[in-house]
Amino acid sequence: MADPTPPPDVVALAAARADARAAREFAAADRLRDEIAAAGWVVTDGPDGPVLNPKPPYDVLADLRGLVATHLPHRATVSVVGDGWPDDVRTCLDALLTHTTDDVVVQVLDLGNVDGAGDVVHEFAGPRVSAWHLATAAAWRGGSVGWADARRALLRADTARIHVWCDLSSVLTGDAVTPLLDAIDADDNVVAAGWRGVNVDVANEWRSFTDAGPGDVDALLGYLMAMRRDAAIDADVPQPKARFYRNADMEASFALRAARPGARIVVPAVELPVRQDRHRGYHDTDPAYRDRESAKTYQRFLQQYRGRTDLLAPRPP
Repeated sequence: MADPTPPPDVVALAAARADARAAREFAAADRLRDEIAAAGWVVTDGPDGPVLNPKPPYDVLADLRGLVATHLPHRATVSVVGDGWPDDVRTCLDALLTHTTDDVVVQVLDLGNVDGAGDVVHEFAGPRVSAWHLATAAAWRGGSVGWADARRALLRADTARIHVWCDLSSVLTGDAVTPLLDAIDADDNVVAAGWRGVNVDVANEWRSFTDAGPGDVDALLGYLMAMRRDAAIDADVPQPKARFYRNADMEASFALRAARPGARIVVPAVELPVRQDRHRGYHDTDPAYRDRESAKTYQRFLQQYRGRTDLLAPRPP
């Protein structure tokens, strides 16, 4: 087994790179990163300074511009953000490949190989799985990549008609994707379909949402959410300022509807075969960070959409 301790010359390069970044000498920092890589190491920026790990047997991208489509056009792509928790990554990807049809492919973006999650992602790379590895961890794990940064990069690297968000906590126990795709294909006005939906509590002045059943809903939760890819790009979703997932799915739902008059967002009438395991994004994120970023997103949502009753789903008489 290789020695996991970096040699002094590599440590010195990492320190010099950190100094260059602090001085905003980014070209010099990039050159130093390449020197570190040539020496067989990968440097990431942690909350306590640079972190060095042995170079893995796959390419590690310096930034999100390296995400390039690798599949020919197909019916749908399920996109997954891997931000750690390797066992969750394995469970989620196993279920997706087992319970989706051949015209559905998977894109997975590993952020920082936290706890070896990127090594698990690499095991799944193949004909139906595009795997990318980013040197930097997610913002909610102490890195610099925001939730919207990752999701937007995956959307723009896609070539499918329908793009699907899947959270690591959402584990398919059957084919839960095809009913979402069918709901979108059945009606040109349907821009998104998802596993769980919510409605604005208008009586509470839009300060909260309530669970919604099947049919038209105001917004979808991002645990498992399919959308027309062209509509998502037109609506610029997710919104760039969303650093964290929470409330960003509501914001995205309203942006999708606002961008296309008459647009519908639905939950299929059939019960979808999905279980939700521990939702790490909520339960295992620093509460101060989680609450701060969630509040920022919800405030943006209120500023832009509160009172837009024209964007609400039809209510029963």
